[in-house]
Amino acid sequence: MTARRRLAALIASAAAVLLVAAVSSCARMGQPDGGWYDETPPRVLHATPADGATGVNTQKISIHFDEYVKLDDAATKVVVSPPQIEMPEIRTAGKEIKVELKDSLKPGMTYTIDFSDAVTDNNEGNPMGNYTYSFSTGGQIDTLEVSGTVLDASNLEPIKGILVGLYSDLSDTAFTTKPMLRVSRTDSRGRFIVRGVAPGAYRAYALQDMDGNYLYSQKSEMLAFSHDSIVPWCGPDTRQDTVWRDSLRIDSITRTPYIHFYPDDIVLRAFTAMQTDRYLLKTERKDVDRIGIYFTSGSDTLPTLRGLNFDASTAFVVEPSEHNDTIVYWLRDTALVNKDTLEYELTYMTTDTTGLLVERTDTLQAMARVPYEKRMKELEKQREKWQKDMEKAKEKGEPYDSVMPVEPLDIRMKSGNTLDPDKNVILESPSPLARCDTAAIHLYSKIDTLWYRSRFEFKPIEGKLRQYILRAEWRPGVEYSLEIDSAAFEDIYGRVSAPIKLGLKVRPMDDYSSLTVNITGCNDTTLVVQLLNGSDAVVKQVKAEGGSAAFFYVMPGTYYLRAFADSNGNGKWDTGDFYANRQAETVSYYTKEVECKAKWDITIGWNMAGRPADKQKPADITKQKPDKEKGRSNRNANRAKELGIEYTGQ
Repeated sequence: MTARRRLAALIASAAAVLLVAAVSSCARMGQPDGGWYDETPPRVLHATPADGATGVNTQKISIHFDEYVKLDDAATKVVVSPPQIEMPEIRTAGKEIKVELKDSLKPGMTYTIDFSDAVTDNNEGNPMGNYTYSFSTGGQIDTLEVSGTVLDASNLEPIKGILVGLYSDLSDTAFTTKPMLRVSRTDSRGRFIVRGVAPGAYRAYALQDMDGNYLYSQKSEMLAFSHDSIVPWCGPDTRQDTVWRDSLRIDSITRTPYIHFYPDDIVLRAFTAMQTDRYLLKTERKDVDRIGIYFTSGSDTLPTLRGLNFDASTAFVVEPSEHNDTIVYWLRDTALVNKDTLEYELTYMTTDTTGLLVERTDTLQAMARVPYEKRMKELEKQREKWQKDMEKAKEKGEPYDSVMPVEPLDIRMKSGNTLDPDKNVILESPSPLARCDTAAIHLYSKIDTLWYRSRFEFKPIEGKLRQYILRAEWRPGVEYSLEIDSAAFEDIYGRVSAPIKLGLKVRPMDDYSSLTVNITGCNDTTLVVQLLNGSDAVVKQVKAEGGSAAFFYVMPGTYYLRAFADSNGNGKWDTGDFYANRQAETVSYYTKEVECKAKWDITIGWNMAGRPADKQKPADITKQKPDKEKGRSNRNANRAKELGIEYTGQ
């Protein structure tokens, strides 16, 4: 190649490099912008049949939008009213939502399809907001609405997703014999709106519909009912709307006229009825020394157990639960304990197909989970290990035993080493006791540097076979010593307790606060007031006397207050019964937290009529939190801020 050609080639190569660099530089400096994000929610263009159409006789509906859409959790959020026994088919198809009702249309009926906030655009997820489509098979559209809140009757928690329905039939039997007429579902705040309601009188119900038949058919279904009927109506009203320029600045505040639908403050308190149908759930011999028998509900009488391969007349110590729904049969005789299979007849009361209690007898077996032979081998291994340990101790000249000690009866203390003056010591035996020597129990109190005997009372706890209570005059700031001699307790298998020594300290008065609650706005004389911690759990409970409830020995901290009308005087909240036309016992919450400080005596006033039930429970202890509302993401405003330009929202 000549020098001239080589020079031309070098020039061409350099020009190419410069061209590529220039293009690359231009690409970096002039990178094209993708434009603003789409923040506009979907908009309905038209529907077939038209929204609000009358005289409709088709079960297929198409709703057309101005962009591609999707449905979020349609099975839960979309509610068709009147309720459909056969689930309708609801799906998206590009820019359409297609609905096909499977049930036959009812004549002269307004149908509503409440999409809630399920409709969003396909790309950016912009929510359309609460959208309801309606049509009528008759000559007019019913447009009235009723709304309110469903709360758990026991703790005023909002109930999410429970069905709410109306009946125009005001009889007490409608709820158990007919499907609901108009329905809705509660949102995460427990709020509901029933739309498409015709003028008239109705009764409102809530139902955790387990079988999808839109009526109360199972006692396990949570429900709420109102004794009073409601009459929907509406009237003109105005509301104040705030228009925001961005997330921080208000553009304007306007007053907008609208139609206000009433009633909008219905409160339904939902409960689950006590299970009264009685069936045998299971029997088990989880531990070789006892047989457990479990029923779905209690009974006034205990079952009768007759042994088939053993004599049951004196074979057991019976430990029933409070309502006789769980019964433990402790085997007295070690020969029966060692028997792998016990055969017996059990005669008990059970519910028949008509709902009545009848006597029934079953032939059953109680088989030990671990066979006797295997248990003996395991015991022999333990004995051999103990012997080896003792031989090693003997060779080393250390203390040793020649007889393997018997495992002592392990008496457990259910209270700690620190006591409140209004509490007592609880002791529990792992098995039923045959003997308890109260003379072997000693309680001493320390005054200055000397220990003195203290008086006490020790006795079984009523209804608790294996629990005992030791009561004393526990004086604040005083130390105590509880000393129990060896063999003070002996169980039905001959095991005796080891000596016990427990140091107790009663907190001084300066550690505590006291709280007095003066109650107004309630004339109920059966009120029980509960002091709650931050988990909504009961710390203390007292019965209100003369419109006042006093809590003593309160540890410093933040508390809340709840009260219930103890109509039957049993000291605990009781659920309702629809068939007995009985509501659950009424619960109320004090709307604020209560701060208790050491050495402080606090008095507060509580007006129970000050707020409706759905606005009483403090947010800090409300477990059912509202879902985050769908909204426009404001991505364009954020982007404009990054670029240093003003975003007008266009």
